Amino acid sequence: MFRTEESSKGSFLQQTKAAREERANEKRREAAITYIQANVRGWLARIRFTKTILEDYDTILTEELNTEGTVQLKPALQVYKLISKFLLIYKKERDEKRLERLCRYLVQTLDSESLKLSYVGVALNKDYSISWISQMKSVLHHCLSGLEDLRPDRLSDHKSILLRLHTLVSFTSAGTWAILRVKTMEKFRNGMNQLCANIMGHLVNCGFYVVMKVLLVRGLGRATIALKPVALSAAVTLSLRPLISSQMSDKLVSMFLINVCSVPALIHHLNVMSPECISALTSHNLFTRSLELLNSEQNLRIVFNALEGNYALCLLANLIQLANIERDEVLKDLYFPSFTFVVTRMLEACQQYVVAKQSNLTYWHPVLGCFAQSVDTTLQQAIPHVKLQLACLWNGKIVSQLIGSPLSELVEKEMQYQPDQQSTSIGTNIFRRAFLEARTNRNNSNKNYRKLGSPEATRIALICSLYQTALHTLTQMKLDILTGLCYQDKFLYHMWLFLCTLGPYCGLKAFLDHLAANTKCTAPEFQMLILFADCMTHYVTILDDMEMYEQQFPFKLSDFITMSYFLNQFLYKAVLNNLFDVKTVSSNPLFTSLHTLLMALYRRDCRRTFCPDGHWLAKLSIYAYNYYEVRVSGFLADLEKGRRGAALLLSKMPHVIPHSERVVLFRKHVSDEKAVLGLTVSACNSPPSTLIAVHRSRIVEDGYRQLAMLPSQALKGVIRVRFVNEQGLDEAGIDQDGVFKEFLEETIKRVFDPSLNLFRATTENRLYPSPTSSMQENHLQLFEFVGRMLGKAVYEGIVVDVPFASFFVSQFSGQAGGALYSWLDELASLDRDLYRSLTLVKHFKGDVRQLELTFSLDEDVLGKLVTHELVPGGRAVPVTNQSKINYIHLMAHFRMHTQIKDQTSAFIKGFRSIINPDWLSLFSTPELQRLISGDNVPLDLKDLRRHTQYYGGFHDSHRVVCWLWDILEKDFSEEERGLFLKFVTSCSKSPLLGFAHLEPPFSIRCVEVGDDEDTGDTIGSVIRGFFTIRKKDPQNRLPTSSTCFNLLKLPNYQKKSTLREKLRYAVTSNTGFELS
Repeated sequence: MFRTEESSKGSFLQQTKAAREERANEKRREAAITYIQANVRGWLARIRFTKTILEDYDTILTEELNTEGTVQLKPALQVYKLISKFLLIYKKERDEKRLERLCRYLVQTLDSESLKLSYVGVALNKDYSISWISQMKSVLHHCLSGLEDLRPDRLSDHKSILLRLHTLVSFTSAGTWAILRVKTMEKFRNGMNQLCANIMGHLVNCGFYVVMKVLLVRGLGRATIALKPVALSAAVTLSLRPLISSQMSDKLVSMFLINVCSVPALIHHLNVMSPECISALTSHNLFTRSLELLNSEQNLRIVFNALEGNYALCLLANLIQLANIERDEVLKDLYFPSFTFVVTRMLEACQQYVVAKQSNLTYWHPVLGCFAQSVDTTLQQAIPHVKLQLACLWNGKIVSQLIGSPLSELVEKEMQYQPDQQSTSIGTNIFRRAFLEARTNRNNSNKNYRKLGSPEATRIALICSLYQTALHTLTQMKLDILTGLCYQDKFLYHMWLFLCTLGPYCGLKAFLDHLAANTKCTAPEFQMLILFADCMTHYVTILDDMEMYEQQFPFKLSDFITMSYFLNQFLYKAVLNNLFDVKTVSSNPLFTSLHTLLMALYRRDCRRTFCPDGHWLAKLSIYAYNYYEVRVSGFLADLEKGRRGAALLLSKMPHVIPHSERVVLFRKHVSDEKAVLGLTVSACNSPPSTLIAVHRSRIVEDGYRQLAMLPSQALKGVIRVRFVNEQGLDEAGIDQDGVFKEFLEETIKRVFDPSLNLFRATTENRLYPSPTSSMQENHLQLFEFVGRMLGKAVYEGIVVDVPFASFFVSQFSGQAGGALYSWLDELASLDRDLYRSLTLVKHFKGDVRQLELTFSLDEDVLGKLVTHELVPGGRAVPVTNQSKINYIHLMAHFRMHTQIKDQTSAFIKGFRSIINPDWLSLFSTPELQRLISGDNVPLDLKDLRRHTQYYGGFHDSHRVVCWLWDILEKDFSEEERGLFLKFVTSCSKSPLLGFAHLEPPFSIRCVEVGDDEDTGDTIGSVIRGFFTIRKKDPQNRLPTSSTCFNLLKLPNYQKKSTLREKLRYAVTSNTGFELS
């Protein structure tokens, strides 16, 4: 019973709960229905309300024209009330056209002088003035915000842009309001101007400058400008108004710089399209005010942090062009320090985004190079204009007034006190003149020189720091900057003269002392030195021989001599005194720049001498021509001890030690390597050797077949040669080193024969790879083999008479092909006529297009005319005055590199497989040629006689031997003495270290004594020879030689005249291919 009562109670409660929930749901449904109905009614009411307003708006503000061709003006108060309603329901997507119709109407009302019709009249009604201002702010804000969505490159959008800009211009300045021209209204002008400033301030707070930036970038950041001059002028005029009304406040000038002046090439386009805007900028001293603002580190940081690196660069470019068009009298006081400081800091700020190496995290910027930020694609098309703006920094009046004029003034003062001796021409002997000039410098060592820390020196140094920073930041314009500075009103020459005023030899001691105090090389004075070195390197690189050696303007050869002395001594002493960190010296900008210029001058001197003998050797004395060379033994001892300074000098400046000592070092490197490889007797009792059999008639073929694939280490070892004669029999001398020398000489003689077409001879009989060598089967493998054979000759110290063209020696020695290497300089060693023709093109005074040259080259190849293009499509690209320098360098590069690059690469591969490239850095191009072919000096007969060995009864006092030396000294010419040396050693030049190092030693044997009777140059041999030698005069016999043993076989002539006649005939009739 109780269970039944509990069950009915639970059911009752559930029913009650369900009923309660049902009532709650019913209430919610009723509330929802009411809410929906209210919203629908409200929506419908708004639709009706909006429709009514829009119908009234479209009815009242029509574009119907009256009889005078203008829109019929309505009462201003009526229009005001209509606009107030319109703004309540304004939607951007729906009402853009209505807003533009309103703008057009409002602008037209400003031409009316009636208070009732001019829309400005409403502002003069005290009941509506405040609400009118609020309404105009709203209208103009809508007008402004719509500009963000418009594209200037579309014609329809451009019309809208013009209309909106016109409206903004009209209502932010009272100058064009016709109503104020009424006499009774003149008193309201100041109030109206304040009203306009108030409206403009509201727009600035609503993002006015951001919208202007978007508009200007879209219109100007293109290859073809999309904005018309009217629109551009309106935009800039609007942007200037807040600055003018605020009297150039810091905040608004910052906003202007960040948003307007950072637009790509803005000033450039204004200068072309809107000169009146440029006048407005200058009249309001925008440039001066900008410099004042940016001179503060804090303000500069604020401006730069608000910009991406791309736009910071554009801001810098615009400021530079503003300086270029600014009035001279204004700039005179701004260039230093304001302009210098601001530009330097902005360049440094841009530099923080420039990275040294390209990676997946970098982007390529056409001005800055590898860039840490993504490059805005809208800027890419505007970059050429930005480059033109940046170029104003090193071209034109900026560089002239910034540093050119101050340098000229300083130098002209100093030139008044120069001694007369320096301007005196002492004949044509430049060495003597340089010596006397140096002596004059010593005598005037007490002269009052300018100190490095003086105000003049500091100013020049800081300005140079600006340009040095530009070189490191604008990496892709480096050549343009260097070229602009090098040829800007003698800037470079005046800089050189200024450096000469800092102390003896360009302030050598002052700079060394300064470096000791500032080892990081960050001082402005070092930036000045780096800039001069970089510019001078560029100048020397593009300087041809006519300009350097003949014209000598403005730089004289004596200037280059003094300059090279300063560089040589500064670097030598700085390294020796540990003023440079040896570990990081390769990345030290001061060392790198000075060393690059030093080596450019050194290579120029090696190619065509202008410095006196011993000039490049390191001196203990401070004076240039006081030859107290460093102790070579001490230097070599430092090398042995592994001191880094000595090793650095040897690798970077080997010329500071005498050439003969470097040859000794080279031979030491070779002997050390042989010892390491176990190729010497001391290292191994029986050094490994390779035996090859070579047929006399197939020397090259057999040698190539057996040696080409031999490992380099084996080729560096002993090579035994067995000659096979025409009958197929082995010749004697299998184990004699002289046999290999003969094989090497014969191989080299044949492969370098131009008839084989592997090599060609210049007009001066100098050898270089033949461009048509591909006609020869496996020609590249042959070039590699030839390189290995020549490398083996150098490795073993065997002198071979192979005169190469100097440009080819530069290539396989590793001294060609760098960024600062000028192919034109060495073109004369290949084709002197072509070099002369290209020089004439370079110096052609008129329009070079008259010569009808193109970037192509026609060449006769086996009777077929082949055209080579120097650039893609070059046969259709004419050479102009602007491109002629590029043309002549491309032509030289093609002839000396492109045509033979495969052959050269193969030769280098073979040569360097034997000779370590680091060893080659010890020698200049001419020195390497001397290492290959011997010393190009007159034959030293005394040295040869001192190291001669005699056989077969001959001795040094023998009558025939004395005749021989007497004939060589007194009867033979220098040329005949060279032919004699070639006759007995196969090379017309002396060994580099003298005949003591000739292997095998030179020897003379009497041919009447057989080998079995000869015991050498001994007393017994002499006595035996005395009885053996026939007394009959062998008039029909000629002297002969065995060049593989450096042996002269001389008959026992009875008359001196017979010896003279036969010897002259023998040496001048030497058969075989003559190379020189």
